[in-house]
Amino acid sequence: MRFKAQRGSRSFLPGTTTPTMGYNGDFLGPTIRVKNGQQFHADIENTLDEPTTVHWHGLHVPAKWDGGPRQVIPTGAHWKPEFTIRQPAATLWYHPHAMGLTGEQVYNGLAGLFIIDDEVSERLNIPKQYGRDDFPLIIQDRRFFQDGHFAYAQNMMDVMNGVIGNHLLVNGAEKPFLDVPREKVRFRVVNGSNSSIYRISFADERPFFQIATDGGLMEKPVTLTSLLLSAGERAEIIVDFADNNPAAGVTLLVKQFNGQLFEAMRFTSTGPAENQTDLPQDLAAINWLKESDAVRTRTFVMKTMGMDMGMMGGGGLTINGKHMDLKRIDETVKLGTTEIWEIRNSSDMMMGMPHSMHLHDVQFQILDRNGQTPEPREWGHKDTVLVMPGEVTRIIVRFADYTGIYMYHCHLLEHEDNGMMGQFEIIR
Repeated sequence: MRFKAQRGSRSFLPGTTTPTMGYNGDFLGPTIRVKNGQQFHADIENTLDEPTTVHWHGLHVPAKWDGGPRQVIPTGAHWKPEFTIRQPAATLWYHPHAMGLTGEQVYNGLAGLFIIDDEVSERLNIPKQYGRDDFPLIIQDRRFFQDGHFAYAQNMMDVMNGVIGNHLLVNGAEKPFLDVPREKVRFRVVNGSNSSIYRISFADERPFFQIATDGGLMEKPVTLTSLLLSAGERAEIIVDFADNNPAAGVTLLVKQFNGQLFEAMRFTSTGPAENQTDLPQDLAAINWLKESDAVRTRTFVMKTMGMDMGMMGGGGLTINGKHMDLKRIDETVKLGTTEIWEIRNSSDMMMGMPHSMHLHDVQFQILDRNGQTPEPREWGHKDTVLVMPGEVTRIIVRFADYTGIYMYHCHLLEHEDNGMMGQFEIIR
């Protein structure tokens, strides 16, 4: 596959033009679709006037093809990753990960969807016709200057709180609408925002079924009326539109953590009601890791220091008291071992900031939050986890197949860019 990171422009607001970035276009990028076991090859050209990378978020890949800040693509250069897909069906995504540039490049539009299929997903009787009953929903918020330009990080508060927008985009459009069949429809929901936490629901409070977490299909569907996703998290849901009123339609609601509520998009159904089939009650087998298999427990303290401690430049954003340094390896783990990682958000409950911890290369399972079993919506493979102020979240992870250096970091991109990131090396 050939694609390039490029500059462009798009009109988001009436009468204005916004300078943007995209892959093979002016905003966002093409959906990549592969099968488990398939060889993947890409030729990525950087036509920007600044360095970039392409990180395969959620993919299990050799370290040299991870696309983190160690795999820089200079201006005018090509990067040609090639690797074998070695994981089950999942909705993943790709985006830049260059040191200090990730947030702004994602904000300008560099992101895209990466879908893996396998024999299990193809065999299941679930919606799978992409573009007919299977749709991506990449949800992002933005804010703009009066001239239409993106108003990216401007001050210390933007670094501490993340850049939170007052316009909501779904697949690069504000308040789009989509005509869907009057049957069960699958949505691959991606929180592609820089730093927002979203609660997603429908205006008529209709229930829906979650069938997948970040890393793939769950064991069984989970019935929900709302879904919470932090920056970088994904979920697959199935919504039944058999009773959709063709005139009124159904409105998707997205509520930010700060309380702002958006009518994100509207679904209409102009066709006849289709034949309905029951959703399978058994989806995929999950190999649950056991605490007794873990060879050690590591603790990661995520801390956001106050504004008086010098936030700009990243001095107040640390993991285990350390600011990111590409020359330093923070953790060394052995190939083939299982570990428990205890993630602590040491921020004060009243004034603190949530964090969204992401691990490269691996999928993990959540053991507990403050000693309590996680909600059923998190029962599956994860690569990103929300950790609230004062919370202690334990995850269990197995390091398999590849050695090399990978990243772990807060996926609030302004936090990542300002130092809340570390490196772990997998060795034999």
